[in-house]
Amino acid sequence: MLLRLKWFASLLKWPLRPLVRFKLLPADPVVELQLDTARPIFYICHTESASDLATLRRVCLQLRLPDPLSPVQLGSEQLDRILFLEKPHRLIGGRPKTKALLQGLTLLQAHQQQPDLQAQLIPAAILWGRTPGKENSIKWLLGEAHSPNWLAKLLIVLVSGRHTLIRFSPPVQLQQMAAQFGANPVVARKLLRMSRIHFYRQRLAATGPRLMSRSQLQHAILARPAVKKVIADEAKTHQISIEKARLRARKLLQEIAADYRESTLRVGDRVLSWLWHKLYHGLKINHGKQLQELAQKGHEIVYVPCHRSHMDYLLLSYVIYHQGLVPPHIAAGVNLNFWPAGPIFRRGGAFFIRRSFSGDKLYSTVFREYLSQLFNKGYAVKFYPEGGRSRTGRLLTPKTGMLAMTVQTLLQGSDRPITLVPVYLGYEHVMEVNTYLSELKGSAKQKESVFGVFKAIRKLRNYGYGYINFAEPISLNSYLTERVPDWKRLREYSTVPKPAWLGSMVDELATDIMVHINQAAALNAINLIALVLLATRHKALARSELEQQLELYIQLQQSLPYHHRISLPEQSAAEMIEHALALGKIQQSSDHFGQIITLEPEQAILLSYFRNNIIHLFILPAILASALLRQRDLSGQQLAETMALLYPLLATELYLKTEHSTLSGPLLDFMAETGLIEQSAQGPRPVPQQDAGYRQLGLLAGIATDTLQRYAIVLNLLQQGSGWQRAQLEQQSQALAGRLLTLHGITAPEYLDKQLFATLIKALRQQQQLRVADNGSLHATARLSKLTQTVNAMLHSDVLQSIQRLVSSCEQCQQAS
Repeated sequence: MLLRLKWFASLLKWPLRPLVRFKLLPADPVVELQLDTARPIFYICHTESASDLATLRRVCLQLRLPDPLSPVQLGSEQLDRILFLEKPHRLIGGRPKTKALLQGLTLLQAHQQQPDLQAQLIPAAILWGRTPGKENSIKWLLGEAHSPNWLAKLLIVLVSGRHTLIRFSPPVQLQQMAAQFGANPVVARKLLRMSRIHFYRQRLAATGPRLMSRSQLQHAILARPAVKKVIADEAKTHQISIEKARLRARKLLQEIAADYRESTLRVGDRVLSWLWHKLYHGLKINHGKQLQELAQKGHEIVYVPCHRSHMDYLLLSYVIYHQGLVPPHIAAGVNLNFWPAGPIFRRGGAFFIRRSFSGDKLYSTVFREYLSQLFNKGYAVKFYPEGGRSRTGRLLTPKTGMLAMTVQTLLQGSDRPITLVPVYLGYEHVMEVNTYLSELKGSAKQKESVFGVFKAIRKLRNYGYGYINFAEPISLNSYLTERVPDWKRLREYSTVPKPAWLGSMVDELATDIMVHINQAAALNAINLIALVLLATRHKALARSELEQQLELYIQLQQSLPYHHRISLPEQSAAEMIEHALALGKIQQSSDHFGQIITLEPEQAILLSYFRNNIIHLFILPAILASALLRQRDLSGQQLAETMALLYPLLATELYLKTEHSTLSGPLLDFMAETGLIEQSAQGPRPVPQQDAGYRQLGLLAGIATDTLQRYAIVLNLLQQGSGWQRAQLEQQSQALAGRLLTLHGITAPEYLDKQLFATLIKALRQQQQLRVADNGSLHATARLSKLTQTVNAMLHSDVLQSIQRLVSSCEQCQQAS
């Protein structure tokens, strides 16, 4: 029978070529799966099919892997190179069995007899299309049957052949299996059972679970006890009939729910492939392999990326799709639900969420039950913890509503483990960056519309590279177990709306997500050059000095990496500068002393956005450099104390999580090795001013300048007066920061962000640097004085004088005093 199959597969070689276009994962299996072509190689597939075999043969020959049609000589036996788990259904009659059990047993016995054989059995999943199918659907002919008959397979190839996904998995260690479990029919059946589970999960990961129709979804959610109860409460509160309240709940579901369609993904894949080719030099993706591993283990994946741009919605889903996984259902702001984008996004998996539920119990309950339904059915989900796009390039304070609902779904008894995957998204150009500054200055946020879409399309141009770094996953089950060991037994959510510990635990979880995102940051030409040039007084630097500083920062991350998931640029310092010049981000001029790199005033403001994407990676070295330059008589121990004093404030604002207490010593060693400082009996000291290292130390210190100046504004206001109300202090700090921008030509839009001042005040309260009176007013403590003196000592004298003069003349300060 297998001979006839091989004959058909050979005949199909050329007829199938124009009908089949495949995506191969991984792109280079020999290298990525560490296959040893000198050892015997076997393949195992799900369904015995001539078209599958012909396609697999085409791929293997392209990769220079052994031909699946060729036999393998093991000792005195000649074995088929390919195993099939199942035979296809027949048009009439049942389904016969394959020889897979006998083949598997033969392979195990051969390894038991020859311990050094070490053959490789490679699972090869061949998916014709990515259609998940629908529940209670009769359209099994289009790919929903796992082992279709020959007529169905012909239709499948014709309809879905050009959307084929082929994934090779790590080879099964037959030698290890035979040595550990033996070589008998029981073990052979276990091998086949494991293979069936593997292929089932491969298909589920690539296509997702079967889809419910919108009417099925609505009936299922409206039938939930929590929804029935809130509908009854709605009818009673508003004195309307149950049917009218139910109709409102149905309309809310229609407003919220996605209408996922695989055909939309196919079209979107073509459009987005064209768009990315037009916009970007390329997409840099790191740590994507973990997604397949999680899906293979049956995890419910929840993507929680940072939010830089509207482009995030499309980019991340596109990348996930090309990782061979089903794109997630996406929580999108209801502001994006405008024609024609809204219907397209909805069919691509977007479900829409209002910015605030503000006491609308019916809406919040319907939305929570919809989200719970997605999790229970096994759909991957994506939402943005920050809620909105960052206007400054820093991570925003996370909003915990969606996260709390995710935790509650697990508490309700979700069968599958839930894993959160934080994602760092980075760009060398953000198309909305020009509008962010005006919004920070107080301009109204522009409402999204079809006209805005066409306007954005007209401005499409090369945006450099895009970066997608998948951070360290967070197992929600393990996270709960560590903090609430008996959560599985209690299942408190079934008896009370919220467990007592839920709020604080979700807040902690949200912070950890932000920390993980920052731990996967991508260094690139634009954010590194911005980091250097914005640390200079006049936003200009000799090209040779710029190259040296870029090399220093890369060397710092290589020697003392912030985290192992940080990605470094592949370009040299000179290539990065050329790349930035080509994108028009910087300007280059020459005189008889050499080349100078400068920033135009407008570009300097815009580039601060990209600097802020990575400032957390260098803020602690910058603080140390500032202390070395401004307080020259400090010992190593005093420098460590300075960092420890400032660390809690920096960690709260920038979501740091590193061992600051042990970092000072290694940083000082690095600075000494690179010629920035000298070690002496009195302690570390900057090198002489005529040395190049002194200039480099000053540029490193300049990274912390804006942060320290913002801190000085708040701290000096608190020291000058007493009895501040929180809102009053935030408002006054922002006003003084705006004045400082003008006086000193500072190009840092974050000075205008009231949220950053609110975050600092919150951190001061958490560290008990402030005392809160019964009426809510804020008062400086004795500990605050030391912190203020430390920060003031690290500022340039002219800026410090301006701050103190502005604070002294502040009318509110005089009233408070």
